[in-house]
Amino acid sequence: MVKQERALRTRETILRAAAEVFDEFGYTGTTISKIMSRSGVTQGGMYFHFKSKEALAHAVMASQQDFVELPSGPDGLQRLIDITFHIAHELTNNVLFRASVRLAVEQGELGIEDDTAYQEWVEQFHLQLVAARHNGELRADVDVREFATVLVGAYTGTQIFSNAATHRRDLPERIVALWRYFLPALTSAKNRAGLRIGPGVAAGAAGPAATP
Repeated sequence: MVKQERALRTRETILRAAAEVFDEFGYTGTTISKIMSRSGVTQGGMYFHFKSKEALAHAVMASQQDFVELPSGPDGLQRLIDITFHIAHELTNNVLFRASVRLAVEQGELGIEDDTAYQEWVEQFHLQLVAARHNGELRADVDVREFATVLVGAYTGTQIFSNAATHRRDLPERIVALWRYFLPALTSAKNRAGLRIGPGVAAGAAGPAATP
């Protein structure tokens, strides 16, 4: 049991160090030696858990949703909005999550085409939209599966653009704009008046009311 716990701690140490290095240097600029130096783990310990840089990249990328604890609250449209702002906060402050997102974007350098991370977010958003439908919050013509896919695509492009422009400093403001245009297509003016959109939502503050 002690050996198992030690092995688990070592694996977590390697994974965190790898995420930090991937986030800093990208996939191409990352080497096993850099990860070993950052983690303080021996070569034997490294290769016991991960056989290659590719294996480490896959492990970081596959753990994307494990690195984020979503904000609590009743399922529905408001929680969906809150989640998008919470993700923006995590992209700024959570190196593990940020590295997994960077690798998903750069996965062509790994020689793979894997949309698993994106599809998992589609499922998360779809869950909230299904609840919003049940709550009577959505317009009758909204296809919840289609919009979940559209939102993931729009959000991904928005955060990539923000990263290139300001290292994501303006990402919350860009997400405000995203919702200003999306919400009228999703829900009625009456429902929009009761929603909060803004950077403060994810942190528990009451953001500005959505414009009816």
